[in-house]
Amino acid sequence: MVDPTSDLGEAVDEDSAPRCATCGDPAHGVGRRTVTWVDDGVVERRHFCGEACREAWSAGHDDLE
Repeated sequence: MVDPTSDLGEAVDEDSAPRCATCGDPAHGVGRRTVTWVDDGVVERRHFCGEACREAWSAGHDDLE
């Protein structure tokens, strides 16, 4: 599959896709969500396979909203 969010247009298969921070499934495709923030000068990032997993994770991280 070609990742539509990649500027490089590179192919991303399920084995090389980032894992969902909530359920562990591959986080790729049009439903993928990513949350990014800076914590003490370090960029942190979490990937999610869809909106439901992102919302479930966000419920426990009110400090990032």
